[in-house]
Amino acid sequence: VWTSLTQTARLLRDASRFVTLATTIPRLTRALRRHAQGLPQAAKFAVPLKRVERSASGGCTDARPGTHAQKGRAASMGVPLVESASIQLGDSETLDTKAMAFAEECLKKVKAEGAAAVATYAARFGELKEGESAMVSKDEMKAAYESLDEGDRLCLDRVAARVKHFAETQRAAIRDAETDIPGGKAGHTVRPVEVAGCYAPGGRYPLPSSVIMTAVTARAAGVQSVVVASPKPLPVTLAAAHVSGADHFLRIGGAHAIASLATGAFSGEGVPRADVICGPGNAWVTAAKACAVTHARVGIDMLAGPSEVLVLCDETCDPDMVAADMLAQAEHDVVARPIVVAFTSGQGGKKKAEQTIGSINKALDAQLAVLPTKAVATPACARGFAVACDSLEEAIRVSDAVAPEHLEVCCEGFQAIADRLNHYGGLFIGGLAAEVLGDYGIGPNHTLPTSGTARYTGGLCVMDFLRIRTWMRIDDKAASQVAVEDAVRLARIEGLEGHARAAEKRLLPAPPAKKQRV
Repeated sequence: VWTSLTQTARLLRDASRFVTLATTIPRLTRALRRHAQGLPQAAKFAVPLKRVERSASGGCTDARPGTHAQKGRAASMGVPLVESASIQLGDSETLDTKAMAFAEECLKKVKAEGAAAVATYAARFGELKEGESAMVSKDEMKAAYESLDEGDRLCLDRVAARVKHFAETQRAAIRDAETDIPGGKAGHTVRPVEVAGCYAPGGRYPLPSSVIMTAVTARAAGVQSVVVASPKPLPVTLAAAHVSGADHFLRIGGAHAIASLATGAFSGEGVPRADVICGPGNAWVTAAKACAVTHARVGIDMLAGPSEVLVLCDETCDPDMVAADMLAQAEHDVVARPIVVAFTSGQGGKKKAEQTIGSINKALDAQLAVLPTKAVATPACARGFAVACDSLEEAIRVSDAVAPEHLEVCCEGFQAIADRLNHYGGLFIGGLAAEVLGDYGIGPNHTLPTSGTARYTGGLCVMDFLRIRTWMRIDDKAASQVAVEDAVRLARIEGLEGHARAAEKRLLPAPPAKKQRV
């Protein structure tokens, strides 16, 4: 909280030069309140990061906490330099305990009281007035689409079409399969779930792009019924639901929206219970998704944390472009994290990489000063960091250790280097492949794993809505006997006699013993 107060004081001082206090104070108050409520704060990395202070010449000096150099850094912005040895595997954010406790309580109430409990929460958070329905009809979604100007309508149509095309390409790659087994056939079938619950945040910024990313992907997977939930939706959000083919829309958010999707709180009004819930959200939404898995028996896409971008670059990068891409993520949230990892493709090693970072930070400071969302982006930049590496190999190690949500490769020989990277949510190869193009629907999904979870999972795709079910059939009893005999033997090795006897029922009768001549 003290860190937040310090940042707030600094932000008020700086913001007064560019915007009026009337608009700045509410933003900063909301940001501070998020810290006080216990949202994920300081460390993506559990280990203390050894920071390195930039010198006036663009070089670096040791800046351990408490040293003069570290204190002196308060006068500059940018992202702080840290030692690469500080970046280790397995250091990631955990679910917020306060949010988890609230989500569990919320889920229990919605399970017990249904739509009435949801209405209470929605009124509490200013989403619905007393007696107002949470449901938005398909006709209202269509009307919202038609109310937009032609340029906005065409934009939504194009984005939805590109996302659909990519998702359908994924779906076509996942097929039924069949193979021979002793005495018969075995295989798998790929079938969609029946109902998808798609969540889109509606807090600081409206996110119609998230509606498209989730709902269109569910449709491409073949889901029969798609339910979208988003609080206080603007017409463009409802329009996005329309072009995505949503069947139902609930104008509620937070943990109670996830609880309503997981329990079918509005099933009496025709909104079915979701089999899978997907989409990004804050700590409360993430906690509710975790609870839904364990207490409501629904599937989820992932547990997403604050947004993050890592730019892997060398001295050939465009510092202005890299800084702009970092700020594009920083403006998402005060707890977002922009990261730059630099190396040199030529001579100069770590010192040259430090100079590259200095150029990027200089560009970042200049762009941040005039960014309308500076009040949000500034504390996010303070959470970010930069690493100067001695070699490409070290830079790859750092990148793989972070396993970032978004990974940009802006360097010489970018494709060959991209092929060596192992852990990321979405990969953006070359300076032209801006991460923001992924955000706004060039094709691949923008709902991606964060906080190091890219080491074991990928982004939202049609697979999140599909089930691979295996089957087997025995047609030739004689040909199956070797497998039956193995089952009998293994069952008795494991001490499961019931299993052995069940398998023995499938054995062929032993041939009659031959009579011996006397």
